[in-house]
Amino acid sequence: MRLLEVTDRSTTQKFLDLPRALYKGDPAWICPLDKDIAAIFDDRRNPFFSHGRCARWILIDGTGRTIGRIAAFVNDRKAGKHTVPTGGMCFFECIASDAAGFLLLDAARRWLEAAGMMAMEGPVNFGENDKYWGLLVEGFHSPSLGMNYNPPYYQRILESYGFQRQYDQLTNFLDATVPLPQRFTKIADWVMKKPGYIFEHFSIANKEKYFSDFLSVYNDAWSDFDTFTPLELSTVRESFRQMRPIMDEKIIWFAYYQQEPVAFVLCLPDVNQLLKPVKGRLNLPGKLKFFWYKHTRTVDRLRITIMGCKKKFQQHGLESALIRCLQLEVLPRNTIKGVELAWVGDFNKKMLALHEATGARKEKVHRTYLYPFPLTNTSIPLLSPCPPFLS
Repeated sequence: MRLLEVTDRSTTQKFLDLPRALYKGDPAWICPLDKDIAAIFDDRRNPFFSHGRCARWILIDGTGRTIGRIAAFVNDRKAGKHTVPTGGMCFFECIASDAAGFLLLDAARRWLEAAGMMAMEGPVNFGENDKYWGLLVEGFHSPSLGMNYNPPYYQRILESYGFQRQYDQLTNFLDATVPLPQRFTKIADWVMKKPGYIFEHFSIANKEKYFSDFLSVYNDAWSDFDTFTPLELSTVRESFRQMRPIMDEKIIWFAYYQQEPVAFVLCLPDVNQLLKPVKGRLNLPGKLKFFWYKHTRTVDRLRITIMGCKKKFQQHGLESALIRCLQLEVLPRNTIKGVELAWVGDFNKKMLALHEATGARKEKVHRTYLYPFPLTNTSIPLLSPCPPFLS
């Protein structure tokens, strides 16, 4: 076996193609779009290159077949906020071989050590952490767009190498064909009618207002997180630009109190239901397939990507009211069968309690690991992770 750094068109294509070979025959797997993965490693398209750097490798066996891949990166804005300088490992894929997996992980570790890092967390993304984050360890069902999927044996490889569980992020599933609990709707309806509160959905026509409102709520809501870095308006614009092709204005809601933005919920259609036949390639044949399925099939599943509420308005029932707004919007469509409530850290007891109050059940668990490098402090305190969209 030999490692090759990804440096040209040929190695880049092998990096992208590997999952299609590894997951061939797995009915649950949905290939991420090549263009989305490629954009993460393009310094002209990924703003994280302005404050970070990364490297990639593929692993080749004796016959020339690609059997593994990995990427490592340093986010300069975040690395120093850990107890020791910490880099990231991402897009790990490998055959069912500890030896092969260890070679890939060694490559990432050596590169991070040379960059001055003393620990590695992963799998994480060299970009916003609302996607491609965490190792799937429970609930090996088809992924939503941007959610990691992997075979169960990856957990064995990482833990055998020495990775330690840092935190879990839970995705719960809400059956939209079953009415919300009466107590939940009663509280939500009461909150929605309270004087001074207004609830409205996103509008492209007035997008700059909502971008600013999103930023205001987000930077307040998560300012107490250990590794928090304030979100910038340019990042919000770029995130919404990427969502634009699949966005539904009427399932992104904001709450206001006396015209002040105080909470939001961002929900997206599970477009992966349409992308599965594309197999990651949005070339001309792939686009034709996508548009055919878009007009002949109905997306029956939504995903709540993120919710936020300013600290002084938390525990006021606003999150419940926003979910109620979504329900009142989508139920009359008679097309939505389920909603993913993603993806809540196991440390976020308030949000988990909200999910439980809706009647949602646990569907998936994604785990983020930490690997302290040898000769460093092996009892590094584990910090609360950053929320999605954090740069």
